Amino acid sequence: MPAVPERPAGPAFSVRVVEDDGQPATSANDYDSFAEAYTAETEANLINGYYGRPAIVNLAGDVAGRRVLDAGCGSGPIAAALRDRGATVTGFDSSAGMLELARQRLGPDADLRLADLASPLPFPDGSFDDVIAALVLHYLRDWTGPLAELRRVLRPGGRLIAAVEHPFAIELMRRAQGGRTGYFETRSRTEEWTFGGHSAAMTFWDRPLHAMTDAFTAAGFRIAVISEPPAAPDTPRELFPPEFEGRMTFLGFLFFVLEAA
Repeated sequence: MPAVPERPAGPAFSVRVVEDDGQPATSANDYDSFAEAYTAETEANLINGYYGRPAIVNLAGDVAGRRVLDAGCGSGPIAAALRDRGATVTGFDSSAGMLELARQRLGPDADLRLADLASPLPFPDGSFDDVIAALVLHYLRDWTGPLAELRRVLRPGGRLIAAVEHPFAIELMRRAQGGRTGYFETRSRTEEWTFGGHSAAMTFWDRPLHAMTDAFTAAGFRIAVISEPPAAPDTPRELFPPEFEGRMTFLGFLFFVLEAA
């Protein structure tokens, strides 16, 4: 199984690891500074448009009539897809720039909030049937409080559908780039993302699989599904790197369906 292609993977985008010493970079993860460029680049690329988002939507399944919270909704592509399937969707993000793009996509009446997953959420207990947390948890050093909040706003039996960077893919990337390995550590990794001349520092907190599952169960979730899906069947062949040689599967993200106890 080949490793993940560069994220978000496109002709105007490049990634390089600039810090891999366990210390987070300052002024990182400022999505406001490149919200429009990021949204345009990831709308129909391989890793987001034809892999990550379709996997989340497929795991959500039939959402007609369900109340769904999109945690870290970004510019709203997953919220739009779930709304099209009949869900009542609320979204929040810590980036005002991303929320503005989400409002343009979803319309002025969309329920969108400026909020941070690292802080208490502005929703009553048991407000939602499902929570989507797609590629947001890996920005957080400590998952204890955020997972407790996501559990709080779910009704009993509700689902948290989450995606994070695959820890095996990150370890393989570190080895390929000659970086310091340490799969069993929880530590930060800072990348420089470049969109057509604009660069931004992005800091992620990597952790082993057992640390993820321990955090989920400690927060009161039952693990129903762990998924490593292929890319969507309709993915244009030209989006795959040549070394994939026609294969649809790769180490990219790790997906979970978790049920609130």
